[in-house]
Amino acid sequence: MLSKKTKYAIKALMVLGRNYGKEPMQIGKIAEEERIPKKFLEQILLEMRNAGILYSKKGAGGGYSLNKAPEDIYLSQVMRLIDGPIALLPCVSLNFYRSCEECVEEHACGIRDTFVEVRNAMLQILNDTSVLHLINKEKELNLDVEKD
Repeated sequence: MLSKKTKYAIKALMVLGRNYGKEPMQIGKIAEEERIPKKFLEQILLEMRNAGILYSKKGAGGGYSLNKAPEDIYLSQVMRLIDGPIALLPCVSLNFYRSCEECVEEHACGIRDTFVEVRNAMLQILNDTSVLHLINKEKELNLDVEKD
């Protein structure tokens, strides 16, 4: 399940993506716009700044902005940064692999084999979905609602 922290990170990135190329945004504005607790958002933004996804400017006119274009920030990157492994089992994780304690023969495990397929399908979507893609998807969905 997607953690609240990761969901908030993605929502903040979408706000900053819509603001890309403009002045940095203050934490309070982002928090208010997306209804995210400000203190929690501060931790999330700092984590993303330390990872090089965001840029921060202190002082008057300061705030946060994307350090990369919205089309260059992918969900897989954000999810791994905030929550760690994407895979549902540790034995199928690409970046956080651990063998399962109860597994005798990993290469012959039907559960593992199935969850490798699940991981691959999920990673395909997450690796192909950028912040810009989400912003555009939201615009499309809003247009669909307006037509009804």
